[in-house]
Amino acid sequence: MSEEDARHSNPEFRNEDRVERSLRPRFLHELIGQDRIKENLQILIEASKARSEALDHVLFYGPPGLGKTTLAHILSAEMGVNLKVTSGPAIERAGDLAAILTNLSQGDILFIDEIHRLGRIVEEILYPAMEDFALDLTIGKGPSARSIRLQLPHFTTVGATTRLALLTAPLRARFGAIHRLDFYDDEAMAAIVRRAADVFDLEINEEGISEIACRARGTPRVALRLLRRVRDFAQVRADGHINRNVAIEALELLEIDILGLDDADRRVLTTIIEKFQGGPVGLQTISASISEEPDTIMDVVEPYLLQLGFIDRTPQGRVATIRAYEHLGLTPPKSPQERLPDL
Repeated sequence: MSEEDARHSNPEFRNEDRVERSLRPRFLHELIGQDRIKENLQILIEASKARSEALDHVLFYGPPGLGKTTLAHILSAEMGVNLKVTSGPAIERAGDLAAILTNLSQGDILFIDEIHRLGRIVEEILYPAMEDFALDLTIGKGPSARSIRLQLPHFTTVGATTRLALLTAPLRARFGAIHRLDFYDDEAMAAIVRRAADVFDLEINEEGISEIACRARGTPRVALRLLRRVRDFAQVRADGHINRNVAIEALELLEIDILGLDDADRRVLTTIIEKFQGGPVGLQTISASISEEPDTIMDVVEPYLLQLGFIDRTPQGRVATIRAYEHLGLTPPKSPQERLPDL
């Protein structure tokens, strides 16, 4: 028996795996938040079922951790079809995509995460597949080469991206439904934490739930991560019970402040404010100053800082707002008028 098989045969592993699966909602009515998207998807699903057709191609975009992958699984469950999961970087050659497409059945869903990272040659194969449900292949080389077209079953492409602007216009135009996922409000975040706490069978009161929810950046993935870490802290230092004080102590140990800002967020803000006098400063300069990848800053850090109104994007670069100074306990810069000496 392999090590992997041994792990799966272990009762403790199977129980943990079951818990992890139960954290992800399986159907639309179980999904918390994103009400506008849920209503639109419900109409899409019911109409497709009534016509006995495959779903139209769907594109989800927005910051990471908001449920794009979860929605792909929900669409598969609601339609009662198979789900094939891949990602843009994983499809390196046209042959990789061709192999995936030829193994799909009628109505199946192909989920492509990070779809903006598909290569141009791969995209050229995907266009006719999405539009005409056909696969154009070239057999042979040189003068003897010939092109053939294989018909594909009607399938659904579900794409997910954090960078909608990086999708080429022809690819974006082939999606019949495009939805942006927004950050969750505090009420929805509390409901997500409460549901996860029930799954984990935790002793936690409403104050503890609220404290975790308000520091989760409006992102379910972050909320579940914080809940796990607070669970560990409570188990070691608080007899397993989570209340407001235990949650605050655990989250402060993780350097998560009252608004959910972590060390990376604060480093970006303090770099703009202290090293570059509040900006404007370019993304590449910030990246070099804190030794962080530009994509990480743009995709993970900036969306929430923009949501809070802590930074502005200008043609000249990023600028820290008065709110950022106040949150960090720093004195905002004087306006030009205030800098003039008294006469």
